[in-house]
Amino acid sequence: MRISDADRDRAASVLSNALAEGRLTPDEHADRLDSIFAAKTHADLVPVVRDLPGAAAALEPMAGPVEPMAAAEAGAALARRRRAERGPRLVAVFSGAARKGRWRVPAAMEAVSVFGDTELDLRQATVSDPAVTIRVVDIFGTTRITVPPEMHVVDDGWAVFGGREIPPDSDESAGPNAPVLRVTGMSIFGMTTVRREKRAITSE
Repeated sequence: MRISDADRDRAASVLSNALAEGRLTPDEHADRLDSIFAAKTHADLVPVVRDLPGAAAALEPMAGPVEPMAAAEAGAALARRRRAERGPRLVAVFSGAARKGRWRVPAAMEAVSVFGDTELDLRQATVSDPAVTIRVVDIFGTTRITVPPEMHVVDDGWAVFGGREIPPDSDESAGPNAPVLRVTGMSIFGMTTVRREKRAITSE
C-alpha cells in the first residue's frame, strides 16, 4: 500500500522521539529520516522504525505481507547514495560549530545541530560553484547562515514546531547571474535563519 504524507510524518515523529531519548545518534536519525521521505509504501517504512518504540502505531495502516530484508537492503543503498550527495558534514550535538572567514564552500554540504548551535558565514568564503546546496538539520538546535548581498537564497526545507527565516532578495541578489544558495533539510523544534549582510571592510 502506498503511503501518504501523514504516514511519513508519523514515522518521522518516531525517529525524533528516539533521538531525544538517546536511542539513535544524529547520523542514524538523519539517514533514517532520508529513507522515510523517500519511501513509497508501508513496506519501505518497516526496516526504518521497527526497532523503535512507537513503531506499531506508525505502521498501523499496513496491509498485506512485507519483505523486510529487501526493504532493508534498498534503504541501506539509498542512505549510502544520499550521504555521497550531501557532501561534507558539520555536526553540533550539545555544542557549537562554525565556519567563518576564509574557507572553501563545497557544492554540497550538510550542517546538523542537535541541541546545538551552528554558524556559517559565506561573506569571505570562496564559492567556486554558481549554485551551492546546504542541507540544514535543526533538532532542538539552531543554524545561522550569513550570505553576501549578491547571493540569491532559495529555501527548499520544512519545519515542524520550528521555524525558517529567509531574507528577501536585494537589488544585487535579484540579478539573473547572481550566485545561488539552496537551503534544504528540516527544522524540528529548531530554527534555521539566513541573513544577508555586507562584507566587512578589511585592510591588507
